[in-house]
Amino acid sequence: MVFETLARHMLLGMHIPDGFLSVPVSMIWWALTVVCLGVAVRQVGSLSEKQVPLMGVMAAFIFAAQMLNFPVLGGTSGHLLGGALAALLLGPWAGMLVMACVVALQALLFQDGGLLALGANIFNMGIATAAVGYWVGMPLLRAFGGKSWGLVAVGFVTAWLSVMVAASLTSLQLVLSGVPAGVVIPAMLFVHIFIGIGEGLITVAALAFVSSTRPDLVSSLAPYLSPSVARGGAAKGTLAAVTAVGLAFAIGATFLSPLASGDPDGLERVAEDHGFLGRAQAPAFHLLPDYSIPGLDGPLSTILSGIVGLLIVFALVYGVTLLVRGVRRSQGSGD
Repeated sequence: MVFETLARHMLLGMHIPDGFLSVPVSMIWWALTVVCLGVAVRQVGSLSEKQVPLMGVMAAFIFAAQMLNFPVLGGTSGHLLGGALAALLLGPWAGMLVMACVVALQALLFQDGGLLALGANIFNMGIATAAVGYWVGMPLLRAFGGKSWGLVAVGFVTAWLSVMVAASLTSLQLVLSGVPAGVVIPAMLFVHIFIGIGEGLITVAALAFVSSTRPDLVSSLAPYLSPSVARGGAAKGTLAAVTAVGLAFAIGATFLSPLASGDPDGLERVAEDHGFLGRAQAPAFHLLPDYSIPGLDGPLSTILSGIVGLLIVFALVYGVTLLVRGVRRSQGSGD
């Protein structure tokens, strides 16, 4: 009972707690993640100045949106992952970096997912989903030739597929760690079929909003937007104003977090139903456990912890990106 209680406070979406994966499996995915993020860091050094605050806003929005669990099946819930959305708006490498910062902060500040399993969590929810979003989405957008419905179709398909890929990777890691394949694979893929539908709908809504209001900020999508959309979204307001509005929108989303579904998410439901939930280990430390402020109960605690988290992740992504751009510029000038 103690481990099951702890596990309930450590799982959200597909965040894997320590204890679910063996040490060798965790180390393999840590290595893969470090390599991929190393490439991503080199690539984001060439981003334009306009995209830097957009990366921070995207990280804050995804962090806030991930607090809003929605019901998908009887007794199960899901929430946005966001990797496909980030990659379509920012490009693959910036999307990976944004997602890595979000997932890492969730583990370090909120004990949402284990530290040993963090490499796998970043790879599953950030690197793989961003890769699917961009390298599946962009060829589809080219094939649709800028048709008005093309972005809707691509957003939904890539978002749904990214959830299925992340669920498949999580299943593979669990199987390699000793969970029977016949138990975990069918259960994980079945429930995430429906979670992916919610991911697709949210992604389509976000893409439609950004592309229709500020397509000038989304260089990766610009060649594939219809002329009418591109003309209708001329730049409005300064970049600082856009950033402030984006942060305000993300903060507003945290006020909905107390309304999120209390049902267990896909991974937690599968672990509970098939008897391996008790493998979860307690986190080594507690800062803001279970998205709450210590000593403060109720909805206000959840809202305030969410605001703290999104402001930190905004500053983290903004600062890391500025640092990387500065280093690349200094290296370029020295060559």
